[in-house]
Amino acid sequence: MKSCPCRSGLDYDVCCGPVIEGTIWPQTAEALMRSRYTAFALRKVAWLKESLWPKYQKTLDMPGLTEFAHSRQWVGLDILKVEQGGAEDTTGMVLFVARALESGAVREHREASLFRKKKGHWYYVMAVAEDQAKSLLDH
Repeated sequence: MKSCPCRSGLDYDVCCGPVIEGTIWPQTAEALMRSRYTAFALRKVAWLKESLWPKYQKTLDMPGLTEFAHSRQWVGLDILKVEQGGAEDTTGMVLFVARALESGAVREHREASLFRKKKGHWYYVMAVAEDQAKSLLDH
């Protein structure tokens, strides 16, 4: 068994694996965030497109996204804060820090991500400024 890259403490096969492979859809914004990090770590870029807010999928730069995922060795994820984003919510925000080895140095990426639910499925919408996240949740 292989530990999930999202650092949930669960095995990949029961954590992000079924999400990325398309057998289940995440029930919370945090679960979607974790699966997206894992998709970067395992270079499963198709899931990154599929889990992106539908209106943004058509203009997604897949070659650029693929290069971004492949140019780093993803080494850690810490979820710092979650607002809303539960199974009964329609919006959510996840504040996280992702770490990647790039050009011989570990770099941190801190982001507040906005998520929205459409037809029962959570999607990543965009990165937002931490101080704006709360005001965007209910819009």
